[in-house]
Amino acid sequence: MKTLFLPLLGAVVAASLFHATTFLARAAEPVATLRPALLLHASFDKGLDADFAAGDAKLYTAPTGNRKSAQPGLPDGGLVVLAKGEGRHGDALRFTKKMKPTVFFRGEKNLGYNTNNWSGAASFWLRLDPDKDLEPGYSDPLQFVAQSWGEGNMFVEFSKDHTPRHFRYAILAVTRYWNPKNADWEVLSDAERPMVPVLKPPFAREQWTHVAFTFGNVNSGKKDGWGKLYLNGEYQGQFTGWENTFKWDVSQSAVTLGLSYVGLFDDLALFNRPLTDAEVKAIHQAPGGVRELVK
Repeated sequence: MKTLFLPLLGAVVAASLFHATTFLARAAEPVATLRPALLLHASFDKGLDADFAAGDAKLYTAPTGNRKSAQPGLPDGGLVVLAKGEGRHGDALRFTKKMKPTVFFRGEKNLGYNTNNWSGAASFWLRLDPDKDLEPGYSDPLQFVAQSWGEGNMFVEFSKDHTPRHFRYAILAVTRYWNPKNADWEVLSDAERPMVPVLKPPFAREQWTHVAFTFGNVNSGKKDGWGKLYLNGEYQGQFTGWENTFKWDVSQSAVTLGLSYVGLFDDLALFNRPLTDAEVKAIHQAPGGVRELVK
């Protein structure tokens, strides 16, 4: 029996080591694949500008909302501040009140925009109580937009008149493609809106919430456009089957931060392809944030 037991034990140990090694290799795979996909990373730990950018790394403010008159830096008067040591990973941006100025990164190259089948992903962290901290009206922590809203846009938002406030991710193509009757956003049913709604999102003042979305087939010319939303590494839903045609002047495109938002914002990363479920989860679980996955 002892003679048979020892080889059997050795086989079990070898099998266990093989499976453990395979598991670790698979777990490491998302880390190994993120750097080539990275377009922009702003940790805010080294200041306002992006740690890495395919295009312009500077963070800008448009005092009146007109991005053509923008200057590098944050708005005057403490409307947005670099909050030392308050971030999910180091420092963060704190938006202190609803404001007229617009804070943004330039979109050209940083968004990887493509006139023929654009895909990508975004990841960032928020900390707030939407029902206590936000002022009346919509709040858009992140937007992708160009020369005008009706030429195509992408955003996450807190709804304006729900309790608790809904959280949504949406892609709105050129208006005539997704909303030919130009109906009011709130009048349309969920099925008529290219969005993922989360009716009871997990945001709170006492904790950070990770937000990620992925998208594909923008400007494909077909009704195959899609988008997915994740919160804290968990899949929340998707929309599919939309003709997501954008008509951007990419030189005017922007990644706007904190529109009508009040709270903390940290560790923004943009990618040139959709992330997998495993990659989103890896970002959420990384103790030091995106920087750990793009070394």
